[in-house]
Amino acid sequence: MTGKQKLDASSMRLAQNKMIELDSVAMQWDNHVALQNVCLSINEGDFVAITGPNGGGKTTLLRLILRLIKPTSGRVVYRSGGAEVDELEIGYLPQKNQIDSRFPITVEEVVALGLMSQKHLSKQERKERVEQTIALMGLEEHAKRLIGELSGGQLQRTLLGRAVVSRPRVLVLDEPLSYVDKSFENRLYEIIAQLAKHTTIILVSHEMTHISTMANRHIIIDRTLHECNAEHHYVPTACK
Repeated sequence: MTGKQKLDASSMRLAQNKMIELDSVAMQWDNHVALQNVCLSINEGDFVAITGPNGGGKTTLLRLILRLIKPTSGRVVYRSGGAEVDELEIGYLPQKNQIDSRFPITVEEVVALGLMSQKHLSKQERKERVEQTIALMGLEEHAKRLIGELSGGQLQRTLLGRAVVSRPRVLVLDEPLSYVDKSFENRLYEIIAQLAKHTTIILVSHEMTHISTMANRHIIIDRTLHECNAEHHYVPTACK
């Protein structure tokens, strides 16, 4: 195989591994620029840790990746096997303050919502999947409780259960450590580490001490995107 053939084969493998691409993305509301000139490719198997100052655009970036909002300019592209696709299997843990805990719904019902797109599962398979996930989150004693009766940490674990119960290809976590009981924090790290073995993870957190040892990529968002290539500094990326 010639050098050019090797390069072409390597480029093909990289293209096939790409799952999410942000191409020169910008987001603006009225005169407020939330994000500008963001270029990012996320590959299958990546664990991307995202941090940055408050108001820097971290949650806006996640909402763009999830296609919950449309960018002012640029494109968000999903890929599977190198081909552009309309959707991906994505699990999402939002910030707790985006959830109305007054809604009359139980823990097991919330977790089961994560299976709405899994039409192929039988009723028994759904029941088993929900029970397994509730056990994974240490919520067996709270399965029948309304979410309004839970502590902040218990609600956070419930929402994480909803995000992972479908075993998505991509998992997006917005401040997963928020409100989590200290007694469950180490267990949460273990769960995320296990998920990372077969799931592409995009995680926003202010607490990067332990997460940084788990992630293979480190992104800083402050209206623009920078990728860390060293422990104590970051290098701006350039759109091509």
